[in-house]
Amino acid sequence: MTLRVAIQMNPISGVNSETDTSFLMALNAQERGHKLWVYAPEALALEDGALTARAQSITVRNVVGDHVTLGPVEVVDLSTMDVVLMRQDPPFDMAYITATHLLEHIHPKTLVVNDPVEVRNCPEKLFVTHFKGLQPPTLVSHDIDAILDFRARFPDMILKPLYGGGGSGVARLKPEDGNLEAMLELHFELNREPVICQAFLPAVSAGDKRVLLVDGEPVGAINRIPLTGQTRSNLRVGGTAAAVDLTARDIEICKIIGPELRRRGLLFVGIDVIGDYLTEINVTSPTGAQQLKRFTGIDATALMWDRIEAMRIEG
Repeated sequence: MTLRVAIQMNPISGVNSETDTSFLMALNAQERGHKLWVYAPEALALEDGALTARAQSITVRNVVGDHVTLGPVEVVDLSTMDVVLMRQDPPFDMAYITATHLLEHIHPKTLVVNDPVEVRNCPEKLFVTHFKGLQPPTLVSHDIDAILDFRARFPDMILKPLYGGGGSGVARLKPEDGNLEAMLELHFELNREPVICQAFLPAVSAGDKRVLLVDGEPVGAINRIPLTGQTRSNLRVGGTAAAVDLTARDIEICKIIGPELRRRGLLFVGIDVIGDYLTEINVTSPTGAQQLKRFTGIDATALMWDRIEAMRIEG
């Protein structure tokens, strides 16, 4: 089977081919004989119900510094593709949401991974709130009094923007830190969205686990360990990846959320687990597949393509 695959992503020429999950997806697809194009979300155009993109064909190779060859720009009718991978990075803003509306015009005839309707309906820090008992104590609010009340009950807390990504804007407020109101004032001057407050979990010092799931099934995990003295463990901000096994609690969490991921067409998902708690369900552009493959030999992107190919055969 040869599939026509378009990848909606940030410029592929600028990614780190040794760590980028989207690059590994492309490399795996090419090795299976699939034909590949890439385009930026800004290149989408919808006219009279037809969705096109100014795209470029690509050839990828596992060579650092020379990992991609781009073809000439061409206007591609995305309805002629078998698969579109929606892989641009957050923030999950109105531009991101608009892209999901546009891709909805071609899905499911063209299989969009992940389902654009469900990407829109499952913001990563809000979707997790539907699974009672899995999160640490958490408040989502714009109300200052509610936030101050939460702080009184959980004086060591994490403050997060609702629609950020990669650890951007995440801060720990220790009990003696008096900057909460100033930080909220600054945030609400720049944003209309609520913030997320979470009880600080000391277990983060041992790592923030990223578990990858394909079609609702866990395939493996990596641990992301923060730098000494830091709270954020995201690889983008200096966290270190390490090998780690799935625990009984990790498997329990996946059994709880897996059927809902499958029902919603969320085919490639990364969840974040600190200690015994689920903190996020990442559905936009989950990362960690390269590190997982390096540590364990498990290629989550290969398992993803196995499932996509089966779905295309099924119709």
